[in-house]
Amino acid sequence: SATGPGVPAGASIVALGPPPLGPVNPALRVGSARAGAEAPVGACDVPADAVLAPLRAALDACRPTVQKQVCEDIGRRLTVLGDMWAQGKLSAPVRKRMNLLVQELQRRSWDAADELHRSLMVDHVNEVSQWLVGVKRLIAETRNLPPGE
Repeated sequence: SATGPGVPAGASIVALGPPPLGPVNPALRVGSARAGAEAPVGACDVPADAVLAPLRAALDACRPTVQKQVCEDIGRRLTVLGDMWAQGKLSAPVRKRMNLLVQELQRRSWDAADELHRSLMVDHVNEVSQWLVGVKRLIAETRNLPPGE
């Protein structure tokens, strides 16, 4: 069920709200990952680093077990994401959904992260096509990491 403690009745799993408390995968924890937490989650002025830092940390966690070529491709796509973000080429809905996707990734909520990836692909394909495939691969590779990573 999509509802639970802290989730209002009728809210979906993608409802905006504070992340649940609990252990965070240390491999995904980055000092600056919470930098955007002060801003309301619904705000569209999510700092790029709030999304990019956790993605890069996840990529670093994958490096020991994932082919170098795959990691380099993901890294290039994350750079494209960062450049587009910095140049103001990403709409508020894309920035918001990427922020949510990163939160799900940090919680190890793989299915929710995949669902957000799919919704971005369907609703914003022209904006995300250059880099979102790298995020999809990163979700898949992070999901495959041994639990202690």
